[in-house]
Amino acid sequence: MKLSGCNFHGVIVIVFVMLSISSTSAMTNFNVLNFGANPIGRTDSTDSFLKAWNAACSTADSTFIYVPKGRYLVGSLAFKGQCKSPQIIIRIDGTIVAPLDYGVLGKWENWVSFERVSGVSIIGQGAFDAKGPSLWACKASSSNSCPLGTTTLRFTNSNNITINGLTSLNSQMFHIAINGCQNVQIQGVKIIAAGDSPNTDGIHVQLSTNVEIFNSSIKTGDDCISIGPGTKNLWIEQVTCGPGHGI
Repeated sequence: MKLSGCNFHGVIVIVFVMLSISSTSAMTNFNVLNFGANPIGRTDSTDSFLKAWNAACSTADSTFIYVPKGRYLVGSLAFKGQCKSPQIIIRIDGTIVAPLDYGVLGKWENWVSFERVSGVSIIGQGAFDAKGPSLWACKASSSNSCPLGTTTLRFTNSNNITINGLTSLNSQMFHIAINGCQNVQIQGVKIIAAGDSPNTDGIHVQLSTNVEIFNSSIKTGDDCISIGPGTKNLWIEQVTCGPGHGI
């Protein structure tokens, strides 16, 4: 098979993810349902997700966390290392849903955050639905009581990260933020927000090295991809942008 330089990066990630999925039988598996998560979205599943993460993080083997189809209501989630597990694959096939009251998340800097982790992959066809329009409307009214808003997914001071195939809907602010990380691959993501939504940057990268973003669709009200200080070796390829302010 002949590979062009442009396609080579995508092949690496596809092969990596396929090998990871095929090898899950040799991993220690954790299903969020077994920790009490509610797939109907009627009760808060925040603690269930945190318990699943803590179980995976404290296991010495490679681990696999599964979020089946369904709708899971969660508040702010902070997943922290250092983990014993050398590899944690999180497969999301369901939809992670924010509380209807934007103030519940709006007071937090991040909705779902990973800090000081290594070898974490988030894959699947699931979605994060941050319920941003009500906060955008508050800001449009020039009310001084509106919270700043929260970033949907953030990685901080982390290494060897993969994000593949997920959808981010209606983030209150930034959809995905990469801060102080090394070796990050983002592929096949869909980011969707209204063209007039404020501060909803699709992917923000800063203080990070060796970041690849490709084969993704970004529709938002602010920058599709914003590049902050301290960014080195950033590769962007086959990204559809619009609406949005470009890269």
